[in-house]
Order: sequence, then structure tokens, then C-alpha cells
Amino acid sequence: MGPVSRWAVNRPWQAIIAWVVLLFIVGFGVLTHAGQYNDSFTLPNTDSSKAQQLLQDNFGTKTNNSSVQVLFTSGNELLANPAEKAAVERMTNQIKAIGSVESVQSPYDYKNPLEAVGLGLVNVTGTIGKVNVLFKVPDAEVPVADTQQLLAAVQELDDTALYTAGATGNAISAAQTDPPISEIVGIIAAIIIMLIMFGAVVAAGLPLLTALIGLGVGLSLLTIAANFVNTASFAPSLATMIGLGVGFDYSLFLLNRYRQAMLDGSEHKQAALIAVGTAGRAIVFAALTVIIALSGLFVLGLSFLNGLAVGAAVTVISVMITAVTLLPAMISLLGDKVFAGKMPWARKPPKADRGRRFRNYASFVEKRRWPVTIVALLVMAILAIPAASLREGFPDAGSNPQGDTQRIAYDLTTTAFGSGANGPFIVVAQLPSAADLPAAEALSKAIGKAPDVAIASPVTAGSKLVSADGKTVLITVIPKSGPQDQATTQLLNTLRDTTIPQALAGTGITAYVGGATATAVDFSTVLKDKLPSFLLVVVCLGFLVLMVLFRSLLVPLTAVLTSLLSYGAALGISVFIFQWGNLASVFGIAEAGPILPFLPVMLFAILFGLSMDYQVFIVSRMQEEWEHHKDNKAAVRVGLGGSGQVVVAAALIMFCVFMSFVFQSNATIKLFGLALAVAIALDAFVVRLALVPALMTLFGKANWYVPGWLGKILPKVSVEGPPSSKPADDSLNPAGNP
Repeated sequence: MGPVSRWAVNRPWQAIIAWVVLLFIVGFGVLTHAGQYNDSFTLPNTDSSKAQQLLQDNFGTKTNNSSVQVLFTSGNELLANPAEKAAVERMTNQIKAIGSVESVQSPYDYKNPLEAVGLGLVNVTGTIGKVNVLFKVPDAEVPVADTQQLLAAVQELDDTALYTAGATGNAISAAQTDPPISEIVGIIAAIIIMLIMFGAVVAAGLPLLTALIGLGVGLSLLTIAANFVNTASFAPSLATMIGLGVGFDYSLFLLNRYRQAMLDGSEHKQAALIAVGTAGRAIVFAALTVIIALSGLFVLGLSFLNGLAVGAAVTVISVMITAVTLLPAMISLLGDKVFAGKMPWARKPPKADRGRRFRNYASFVEKRRWPVTIVALLVMAILAIPAASLREGFPDAGSNPQGDTQRIAYDLTTTAFGSGANGPFIVVAQLPSAADLPAAEALSKAIGKAPDVAIASPVTAGSKLVSADGKTVLITVIPKSGPQDQATTQLLNTLRDTTIPQALAGTGITAYVGGATATAVDFSTVLKDKLPSFLLVVVCLGFLVLMVLFRSLLVPLTAVLTSLLSYGAALGISVFIFQWGNLASVFGIAEAGPILPFLPVMLFAILFGLSMDYQVFIVSRMQEEWEHHKDNKAAVRVGLGGSGQVVVAAALIMFCVFMSFVFQSNATIKLFGLALAVAIALDAFVVRLALVPALMTLFGKANWYVPGWLGKILPKVSVEGPPSSKPADDSLNPAGNP
């Protein structure tokens, strides 16, 4: 990117026009080649995936089609008032008129709705009814407008004085989007921090502009990439969270270096060239560390996570390129006007004062290196303790806030049919021949007698639960416990390990347990099995890259091991709040529950990349001083003095951006926002600005040791660029060395 960045500085109008053209191209691509987001995923060689495949092969493609359940009640028996029947039929007629809806099944399709009790459309007391809506297409292909039309019909029924009504289903989740309030809050916080740091309106606005343009390009490319990679519906929100955070940070680092060069007396174009030759190189390297960490997700072999990795990586690349091309072009054009609109507190600091506070702080850490190390390690260890109790699972509508349509449907389902009805198991049995149907009937009875099973659907010849050839049988199992309860997971293990094998011994029948809850458990198991290899790959790659950069063994080892501390603490706090329910009301969490199975791997991939960013920005300045004077203590002071302030500002901005997403209604984004906000705050303020300087002071010259044979084969890489590209800065040489 070096030549490209210099071209942007020397030919700013060409760079800006190139970006305008790129925006038009990307925008046209989105309009003509936008992909569909898809929350489905496959888990090869698991019970749940085998059950799903048998279901699709033997009961038709419609088993993959999207479905929605509408629950309603008036508190009375359904036939108590003709007006009630009219209200429900008006809703079902509106739903039937939706283009993508194939069929609607209602209790009022029967002369006496209580006849539908056996079909699961009415509860045994006749007070709660259910409407089953089947679409013509899978979840990812249901038009959002159609889902919103369905929601409007349900809301109309809910608004009447007669009924309480709610709807649930994957299509409903995809159609419910939050207004961009959280993003706006994060952006406002970032602007305030940059105003305080730079003391100028234009300087605070430039990072915002470049970050938003890079984010827009990244999200557009993500939408196009959804044609080729399975991409979850929440991927854009996750990419926005990460893109905004790193976009502000990268622009902040470059603009800060530009300001330093201007204060040193450089002419504005020369200052811009110095900025792209130093901070620009660091930005590119920092972005690459994030992308390397995200690429580690491909080791897991799950297409669902591949889409999240691609989305986040594409967004990081986009905001990185804007930071090292578009921003240099704009500051080259604006020159001194970059710092126009000065705030009352803005002043030109004396050269001797630059970095003084952080140099003093570095001296404090140096003198108290043992207490700082011990306290930092204790804090991180204590915060990580709850992580030992981590229980994984997918949140359901029971975690949604009161009044949400899916929460209403969830609560009515629990009241009408039991909490297990919100997450039934689907047992699919494959018979050697149709003559073995009695053995399948015995299997259904055995499952029904298992502990914590409320209902197991009977097997009857000629029913819709037996395939046309009579060789495949479908048994619906309703647990007594809810989808997120530990008892439900234990029941699944009992069915798979004991009940089903014992019932089928000697019959030649094979049976697999599937369904959404079983899939969630299998997802957790697959990720747990692959987590060690994932961590090993990401940590080893990070270590190798940092070893090449810093030509050291101890510096990269310290970096990767301390990132594990931040990871453990962030997981611990996530468990403390989301799983245990502490402070839940503060963060708008309706119900405590298990932690998303893919949070640990995604959190580590993102955190590792971002923590290495801060490690690079701080330690690269230390390395530069070490190379000049071979004084380790002075190197630590110089690193903190030169980069401490900007790392603090960058971490605060990223914390505010991530934290703003905590107040979204989407439980997935809420969890990611809190975990990442906590992780960044702890990693920046406890680890990078306290523990790492203390450890590097303790290690002394050993920080920079590399065996002679290794030093000969390692390439020489300088993030900060060649010395000639950097201005002298005597204020960062407190030892007074020449």
C-alpha cells in the first residue's frame, strides 16, 4: 500500500475521484447482484444433520421451507364468542393472501376447534390456539416485505381488545431489525473523544467520514459475497460493529501521526507522506493481523462461521484501505484546514510536553513492575473464573424482551403445550423394510417413557409421519424442560446413548435425533472438539508474524499469552452477565441463558487481531528506541510516551462503539457487543498499557534476544518505515541519549 498511499497524497483529486467511481461500481453491484443472508448451517457427520437429510429425502423438499407459528388467546374457550372467530379468520385470510405463503392451518378450519387439540393447534383447555403458516420457499428466500405483512396481520389481532397474539419462526427473526440508534450512539461517542483529542471539528470529522465510507464499501461487498458464502443474517451487524471500531482507530492513528509531523514543522504534504510512511504501514500490518486471526475460523470447517469471517475481514480491508488512501488524499488537500474549527481547550503543546504524561506513567510502572504485574494478573484471573462454568447453547425467544411478538408466542406456547414445545426433538428412524413398523412403534413408546419426556408422537401406518415407502418414520418428542435448560441437553444425551440404542437392539433400525435444540447441542460439541486446533493455528500464526516483525522470541510470546488472559476475562464476564443473569436488567437482558456456541471462537479471532494491533502500535515504538540506544527501560518509556495517548483514545472509541450495540434487541449482537467491549477495555488498559510494559521492564534485554541462526533467516521488516521517513523527536528520548 506504500506506493498507493503516496500516490493519494501527491494526486489527491485522482484518489478521491477513484473512490467516487468505486462507490458507484459497488453500489451498482449491490443493486444487481445482492445475495441472500442465510442462518441455516450444516454439521457433517452429526446426528442432527443425518436426521435432517433423511427428513428431506423421505418427506419432500417442503421440510426445508420456512414456517411460522402464530399463537393467540382470549383467555376463554375459543368458541365462546363469534367475534373471536371472525377476528382470527380475518388474520388468516390476510396471511393466505401473501404471495410467498403456501398454506395456512388454523383451528377454525374445523367445525369445532377443539377437534384440533390432537393436532397441536389448540391446548387441552381450549383457551390457546395456534396457526401454522408454511411458505413456498426456505427461510433465506422469504421476502422481508411478506414477513412484515404477516407481522402486521398478527399485530392487528394483538391490538384488538379480544386477543393476545404473537408469531415466531426464523423468517420473523430475519424481518425484525433495530433502527440504527446503537450505531449513532457509538458514532457520537467517537466524535466526542476525537474532539477532545484533536481539539478541532474538521480533524474529528475526517475519521468519521473515512470510516463510514470504508464501512459502506465493506458492507456492500459483504452483500455481494453472500451469493458465494453462507452468510448469517446478523453478519452485517457484526461487520458494522467491527468495521466502525477499527475504522475510527486506523484513521485516528494516521491523523495523530500527521499532527505530530505538522507540530514538528513539516509542510502539510510532507507531513502526510510521513504519516503514510509510518502510521500507514502500521495500519496495514494491524489490519493484516486481524484478517489472519479471522482466517483461522476456516480451520473449523463450518460454512456458517466462514461467512462471518469473510464479512468481518472484507469490512476490515475496506476501512483499512480508506484510512491509507482516502484519508491521506483529504488531508493533503486540506492542509492546515484539517485542524480548523478549534475547540477552546485546543492549544499547541510544547515539544517537551508531548508524551510527558505517559512517560511519567511508564516510569511509575518501571519502579513498581512487580506490584503492577501481580495486580494485573490477579484482576484478569479473577474475572476469568466464571468462564469455567460456561454453558453453550442458542438463545431462543424466551430471551427476548416482554411485548416482543416472538416472546408472546414463546410464552403462549409454554402455557399451552409446555416449555419443551418451544424446542422439540425430531427422531427420524430408518427401517430395513415396511414390515418393521411395529419396532418403530415400540421405539416411540420407549421414548415416551424416558425421563423428562412429555410427549412422543405415536407411529401409525398410513399417517403423515411415515414415508410413502413405509421405511422412514418421524417421531416428534416434546421434552418437559425448555430448550435452554440443562435438563433438555441431558435428555438428548440419554435418548442417543441409552433409550434409542436399547429400544432398537437387534431390529436393524437406525435412528437419529434432530431438531433445532439437538442441532444447537451438536454445534457446541463440534466447536469444542475443534477449538484447540483453532487456538493453536491462530496463536502460532500470530507468534510467527510478530517474531518476524520484532525479531524477538519473548516479545511475541508475551503478546500471544497475554491475549489469552484478555480472552478468558471477557468470557468470564459474559458468563457472569448473560448466563448467570447478574446486572441483566442494566443491559436490557430479559432472561439469562446459555452462551452462543460460536461466541468463544469468534471472540478470540476478533480479540486476538485487535489486541495485536495495540501491541504493534506500542511495541514498534519501543523496538525503534531499542535499535537506536539498546536501553530497554528507555525503550519502554518511549513506547508508552509516543503511543500511549493514541492507544487510550482508540480503545475508548472502540469500547464505545462495541458497547453501543449492547442495547440492541438482537440477543446475538447484544452478547457480541458486550463481550468485545469488555475484551477491548481489559486488553488495552490492563494488558497492553500495564501488564506488558511491566513484564518487558522485568525481562530487560531478554525481550530483544533472538538466536543468531534465526536472526540470519528472519527478514527485516519495519512497521514504522525507514528512519529517513520519520522526523526526529527528542521529547521521546528522556534519557538524553544522542
